Amino acid sequence: MIIGVPKEIKTAETRVALVPAGAETLVQDGHTVLVEKSAGVGSGFTDAAYEAAGATIDPDAADVWKQAEMIMKVKEPIEPEWPHLRNGQVVFTYFHFAASEPLTKAVMDSGIIANAYETVELPSRELPLLTPMSEVAGRMAVQEGAKYLEKFYGGRGMLLGGVPGVAPAEVLILGGGVVGTNSAKMAAGLGARVVAAHLQTVTLDSPTMVICFLGLLILVVGVHMLRWAGPAVAFLVFMYPLPTQIQTDILGELQKVATVISTFIIQTLGIVAVREGNVISIGELKLNIVDACSGLRMATIFIALAVAIVLVTKRPWWDRLI
Repeated sequence: MIIGVPKEIKTAETRVALVPAGAETLVQDGHTVLVEKSAGVGSGFTDAAYEAAGATIDPDAADVWKQAEMIMKVKEPIEPEWPHLRNGQVVFTYFHFAASEPLTKAVMDSGIIANAYETVELPSRELPLLTPMSEVAGRMAVQEGAKYLEKFYGGRGMLLGGVPGVAPAEVLILGGGVVGTNSAKMAAGLGARVVAAHLQTVTLDSPTMVICFLGLLILVVGVHMLRWAGPAVAFLVFMYPLPTQIQTDILGELQKVATVISTFIIQTLGIVAVREGNVISIGELKLNIVDACSGLRMATIFIALAVAIVLVTKRPWWDRLI
């Protein structure tokens, strides 16, 4: 694949999307890397460093856009770059579509395959390509704030860390996310007195509900009531969802096993069946095991509910069995 790295032309943007080490890795993997002349200078990377890594330096931005099958950028394409976008071309950058309707329409009309860094998400729901930006913003916030506390910039003439005989400044951090945490680290590192305020919405999750239910029963009826309420509490615990990562791993393996077993049984019956991932193809019919497992989960919940009702009702054993 031909990978292009044009120079950023947005005002005050001096970063580059690919460092020489990254270019070297791509070249070793068999790709061709085209870097526009001086694209990395603003970040401290010379053209010679890219050439040493195996990349090709191209003085013409239009030529980089034209030849590249995939473009790597830092900021969204601005209007002068829109004519370079072409159907089927892959573009990796921070697009931030919500901030610009004209950009969104231009990208849609161009037919490119737009990969926005800010939407890359891990199974844990983390946004790994936004985290570094937030870390930089948090650290820069304290740095900028300290600068504007100086008299020269109209501030009160305060030094964050103080000096012997003068108390350090007091810094209030609003929010304890990635930005806030890094701001607090930076301010504390400079010797300031730091207070962080973070608002977190607390909801009643399943374990909290079980504990509240138990506490209410003991308070109102007494400890002996637990003997009757035990099955109901056990049912609530059973219904508590596993952590997302564990649930994803378990379901993935179960779906794989279910697909293999189902394919084997169908083939044993003399029916031609082909397994493609978690989908079984029988002629034009396609059976999605993921959907089947979702139905199985509902059936499991129904059975668990039925068992819980049987355990708590006082009826003859044959009646409860029915």
